[in-house]
Amino acid sequence: MRRKTVVIFCSFYILIPGFSARAENVPEIEATDVPNRDTAAVELARYEKEFSSVRLEPARRNSQPGIAVIFEGTDDLHYYARPETAPAPGYELRIEAQTDQFDFGKVVFPKWRIFQDQVGKQVEVYAGRFTVFLPIEMIKGPPPTTADVQVKISGIACTSTVCLSPFEKTLRMKVDWNQRQSWKEIKPRHSDGGVNRLAPQFIAGFGALGLAFLAGLALNIMPCVWPVLPLIVMRIVGQAKQSRGVSVALGLAFCLGILLFFAALAGANIVLQVFYGMVLQWGDQFRSPIFITAMALLLVLLALFMFGVFTISVPSAIAGKASSRSGYFAAVGMGFLAAILSTPCSFGILAAAFAWAQSQPLLPASIAIIIIGVGMALPYAILTSVPGLLNRLPRPGRWMELFKQGIGFVLLVIAVKLVTALPEARINGVLYFAVVLSFCAWIWGTWVGYGARPARKWLVRLLAIALALGAGWVFLPAPSYELIDWHNYDALSVQTALEQERPVLIKFTANWCLACQTAEKLVYSRKDIARLIEQKGVLAIKGDTTEWDSPATLALKHAYNEPGVPVSMLFAPGKKEPVRWRGIFFLKELKANLTELPTRK
Repeated sequence: MRRKTVVIFCSFYILIPGFSARAENVPEIEATDVPNRDTAAVELARYEKEFSSVRLEPARRNSQPGIAVIFEGTDDLHYYARPETAPAPGYELRIEAQTDQFDFGKVVFPKWRIFQDQVGKQVEVYAGRFTVFLPIEMIKGPPPTTADVQVKISGIACTSTVCLSPFEKTLRMKVDWNQRQSWKEIKPRHSDGGVNRLAPQFIAGFGALGLAFLAGLALNIMPCVWPVLPLIVMRIVGQAKQSRGVSVALGLAFCLGILLFFAALAGANIVLQVFYGMVLQWGDQFRSPIFITAMALLLVLLALFMFGVFTISVPSAIAGKASSRSGYFAAVGMGFLAAILSTPCSFGILAAAFAWAQSQPLLPASIAIIIIGVGMALPYAILTSVPGLLNRLPRPGRWMELFKQGIGFVLLVIAVKLVTALPEARINGVLYFAVVLSFCAWIWGTWVGYGARPARKWLVRLLAIALALGAGWVFLPAPSYELIDWHNYDALSVQTALEQERPVLIKFTANWCLACQTAEKLVYSRKDIARLIEQKGVLAIKGDTTEWDSPATLALKHAYNEPGVPVSMLFAPGKKEPVRWRGIFFLKELKANLTELPTRK
């Protein structure tokens, strides 16, 4: 299966010129229109499997000669397009050309992409394969025969998880000015390119649509689709007992749900391009902690359903009311869910398909996206439309229940994989909430039976909902980034500060301590506390007692005689003993004591 996925993924890239993007008043350059390489590629950055390299080639744009700077690499490794959104001033991608024979004009960058970082901020970046053009505007002195061109490239490269060290590379190439008329013309995106290019584009377009169809077929073997396979099997087996018309109608309703999902993606792509100047880049959703969290929690709930902790109306609607209107709605909803669940495991296939689609006008792009859904839906349409295939399916029995429960464990594995992709600061909160959510699902499914009174059902289920909402408020908010410059615990640093009559604040905490995290949120994430600590010149010390033999753990036990965490201590100049706070409710006392300290000069 993995080999098939790689083959399809690579096949798309044969036809794909590069991921498209949008920017303001900046023409995009087709990377495939550049000539053969004149310089060897130089690697700019590499991190694990992510890399980016660059090479130089002479080229023309709108008949103006210049230098094409061609970047090639993986799509997660990116450069920042604007200084306003770069990690620091001067870290945006910068390119300068120098030679004694020419004057270069303003650098023409391609359209940027929109990238969502780990804190949810949208930034403009360049990534993957793109081309920058350096136009030659003026010749210094008499026309040269050849010219030595030096191109300096600087900036910083980042992935979705880390930023690498800033770089500065200098590339050199020799330009034959007498051959400038033969330099390959690079054109802005969406130009017609002339009649000679029509046939190759036409053939490549239909080839890419065929690959889009194959990509949709491949989605059916993705592990992330397995959660709904037991439901699909039960639905199809149940259809075998119905009339052929009902069986076919329910099968088409299921296929319609799949198509609706991909139609929604095509619609979102149109809205983003037309109204916001952006493209729907597949994979951006997996850079969103909110999306990953929602997918992981959905998989946990589905796993609990597979284990029988609670039930949903879809199986009963299909098995017992297949001919009713609710059965059709359930079939559509299940198809939509199957398409959603295919997304975490199909990044390579869908990313390649969307890349090609978004390099086309809106109508062909929309058709290509929907064709992916057609490929995914076709096997179910065939299976439910041919009575002979339904009759060959095994009879329902214990095997189906065991299969269903086994899939539950697969779901949990996928959920864990998604959680590990979250920023480290979010993982603990999501795991705690997953446990509480599972408890709420258990309350929902087991505390009341089918024959319980409606009032009792509402009371129990409202309790489960309230508990889930409360836990979500506590555990799921985005982590607050530290406003205080904490220093790791060191007894010598504390002693030196006290000898210099500098106030010292020590918070003893641990990663496994839930109360410590609550104190962090209630007290140390406040801007007024951080401002007071800075104004008063307080040395802020973090005593991490996660490990039993750490210096902070030993000091807490032997030097300060405290039995556990959380504990905060404020050492004020002129006082022998610190003020101590145990627990989480000490905000007012800490603020009052900080206010009494003299302001740092």
